[in-house]
Amino acid sequence: MTYNVGQVFTVVGIDYTHDGLGVAKIDGHTIFVQGLIIGEEAEVEIVMVKKNFLVGKIKKIVVISPDRIKPLCPVATACGGCQFHHLSYEKELDYKKNKVLRAFHNIAHLDLEADEVIGSDVPYYYRNKIIMPIAYDKRKNLIHGFYRYRSHDIVAIEECFIEDKRSAPIIHTIKNLMKEFAYEPYDETTLKGDIRKIMLRTSYYYPDIMVVLITKHGNLEAFSQFTKQLLAAHPEITTLIQNINGDDTNVVLGQQENIIFGPGKIRDKLLGLEFSISSKSFYQVNVLQTEKLYQKAIELAKLNQNDIILDAYSGIGTIGLSAAKYVKQVIGVEVVKQAVRDAKENAKINHVNNVVFFEDDASDFIEKLEERKQKIDAVFVDPPRKGLDERFIQSLNNLRPERIVYISCDPATLARDVALFIAHYQVSKLVVVDMFSRTYHVESIVLLTRREQ
Repeated sequence: MTYNVGQVFTVVGIDYTHDGLGVAKIDGHTIFVQGLIIGEEAEVEIVMVKKNFLVGKIKKIVVISPDRIKPLCPVATACGGCQFHHLSYEKELDYKKNKVLRAFHNIAHLDLEADEVIGSDVPYYYRNKIIMPIAYDKRKNLIHGFYRYRSHDIVAIEECFIEDKRSAPIIHTIKNLMKEFAYEPYDETTLKGDIRKIMLRTSYYYPDIMVVLITKHGNLEAFSQFTKQLLAAHPEITTLIQNINGDDTNVVLGQQENIIFGPGKIRDKLLGLEFSISSKSFYQVNVLQTEKLYQKAIELAKLNQNDIILDAYSGIGTIGLSAAKYVKQVIGVEVVKQAVRDAKENAKINHVNNVVFFEDDASDFIEKLEERKQKIDAVFVDPPRKGLDERFIQSLNNLRPERIVYISCDPATLARDVALFIAHYQVSKLVVVDMFSRTYHVESIVLLTRREQ
């Protein structure tokens, strides 16, 4: 059968994709439908026809699932930022658990059970970092928002229901000041404009707020007056930074920064430790869930006062410093220069003396440890979404620490990497943590324990 855009079919939700779309079938052909819940019957219009699948949108829900809830966000089904505003939180956690287990089954060929699923007590207004694009709509109105699913079309919003509540008023003021000062939003097509994006970082335990204005050029007319008016309107801003990104790429931040006001950093706490966070530092977006995540990771590692541990991809030192009081020594390695500086500063701030941080590529560094036959009892790895490279895994297999605690934000790369450890390690624990409520993203912790040879 030939399918065409605009055709309408009645379908029943049978599954979800890895990125939270509803899955249904039309005469054996797969159709992906944003917002469709398992068990729901809906009239769906085809909006895209591909070789192996169709994409549709809901025209009318015929049979409503008891798991459907009224979303707080009025653009929840249009915006690509969240996927589960319409789904009960219990079912969202089920989805995330099953997503992790399915990845292990399909990729690592391991049939595991989750030892624990750690949900959030605060599934809204939790994000401490946002990067907000600004653009003109078709009527030349200045809008801000998030990109529509798999596009660069901005869905205009007034408020985001997963970001810190303090962010929205500041963004509205910046947008109004842009109109007053005739600053143009950056256009990805023409490669022209003044303001590319706005980044905000907020502290949970302190009143600190960082605003980063990402501009195309370093010298904007009357920029000093612009920033004075912004700070006057929002005295709650504790530091204001101009980041200059003249490259015509999708990379958000440029290399050059000017601190306009404040220290150029904000403070926050994790598990009673204070951390200094710069604009480019990696810091988990959900502080309360991060505390649960780190507590569980440390618990799984079964640390003792004689242990020497490696914190790979150590960032600003959050995991290593949190674990330091339980062990003899922490060795941290991180490739980002500014993050290493922040980590060393954070160790001083918290008077932690049994940690040492190195600026190096993690794979290169662990090969050096292997060559020196450095004793390592336990390793924490919390890599970027792309996971570990095979060289790192091979060196870690050769180093043979007793325990590896692998923290991951991508079940697919986690499962892929764990499969490469299985000859030398076994999966002893798997914990699923909801760090990113109302979205399809999920955090996992795997405890790998060394097999006896």
